[in-house]
Amino acid sequence: MREIAFLLNGEPVELSDVPVTRTLLDWLREDRGLNGTKEGCNEGDCGACTVMVSDGSGTRTLNSCILFLPQLHGKAVRTVEGVSGPDGSLHPVQKAMVRHHGSQCGFCTPGFVVSMACAHKNGMRDFDVQLAGNLCRCTGYAPIVRAAEDAASEPVPDWIAEDGTLPATFATASDGGVSRIAPESADELAALYVAHPDAVLVAGATDVGLAVTKALQEPERILFLGGIQDLKAIDVGPKAVRIGAMATLSEIGDAIADLHPSLGELIRRFGSVQVRNAATIGGNIANGSPVGDLPPALIALGARLHLRRGNDRRDLPLEDFFLDYGVQDRAPGEFVEAVSFPRQTDRLRCYKLSKRFDQDISAVCGCFNIRVRNGRVDEARVAFGGMAAIPTRARHVENALSGQEWNETAIRAARDAWEQDFTPLTDLRASTAYRLDSARNMLTRAFLDDQGTDTNVLEVAP
Repeated sequence: MREIAFLLNGEPVELSDVPVTRTLLDWLREDRGLNGTKEGCNEGDCGACTVMVSDGSGTRTLNSCILFLPQLHGKAVRTVEGVSGPDGSLHPVQKAMVRHHGSQCGFCTPGFVVSMACAHKNGMRDFDVQLAGNLCRCTGYAPIVRAAEDAASEPVPDWIAEDGTLPATFATASDGGVSRIAPESADELAALYVAHPDAVLVAGATDVGLAVTKALQEPERILFLGGIQDLKAIDVGPKAVRIGAMATLSEIGDAIADLHPSLGELIRRFGSVQVRNAATIGGNIANGSPVGDLPPALIALGARLHLRRGNDRRDLPLEDFFLDYGVQDRAPGEFVEAVSFPRQTDRLRCYKLSKRFDQDISAVCGCFNIRVRNGRVDEARVAFGGMAAIPTRARHVENALSGQEWNETAIRAARDAWEQDFTPLTDLRASTAYRLDSARNMLTRAFLDDQGTDTNVLEVAP
């Protein structure tokens, strides 16, 4: 019985009786002898394990260390061994890496090459973004970026381009194991999840993958959601924006950047390209992390969460979904179907404070949606992550601002309200005082941004 079928470096692969939590990285190295894909952090941070995955939606990079084999069903996978041609011809990015001396110890090089090859195929030239998920400790990024720039104008090799067309049987094969754990519609998921409410839902596996590789957990039952197309839609309508739970952060960033540029920039700092290509909005919300960056922005936008259990549906304000640390208002067998928020004139400002700019957990994430009419604050929605056990609104701050003239006097008058809303903890990322001061400063920054002052902390001017 065929359970999992996919293309590996252009060749068909059929697997039976593999553990559902077997990662692609372990299978490549231990079962196939493809050792070019490296194990570095084993949690999706370093990019040494990067592979290219293609399906009907395109080609993207993913971290194979937190990618389970059932997630590959019906797709095409290409490792660093498959970046070069069947006859050994080098890919343009490989030639450029040689010319520009882009490799030293070589451990990170395969991951860089795969990321560069994927960017090359997709015509992406923002290499500081495309390569942010690949870490180098000895060569430095300058020669690697020069290599990527040098290869950018070269044509895409035929053997890479052909991954976009998969055998029809691979896309529809569901004659056995994988169909039992990979529903293809929201209706199928609803029925399965009601019948098995103890199942672990896997969307992009950026969280569950770590539970397996780091916490060494072995879930007894998993439902893989990657094939549920009707949960992937992003509908930007004239009155509202509705985002399906299975939409990835990469897709959301592309769709939302023109509507709310500050949110688009915040999403760009979520993990890496590899992580954003896998992680979903439903997973980010249902995870319930107090430092998850997306809920504060959505709460500031007035988002509502749409939940489903069997044939029953309900919706609620997103801020009401989070009850306590690790506790959400979600019944057994109930799942996130979508999130929506009103279409609105952009007033959103999002600020993420972390020790590293890229790929780091927030110490504080503040999001401000402050509407001003005739110089006064007409409505304020202010939400934070990292300031409490759950993502939450700063309601006392909102009340202190509402009806006031939108100026620095109002910001100073709201100063004492912050401690009424938050009593943040002190941990390795930040102290209580630092978090409170940072939150206050973010409100000042939101005001200055609104006045046209350049507050970009990445720019250094004399």
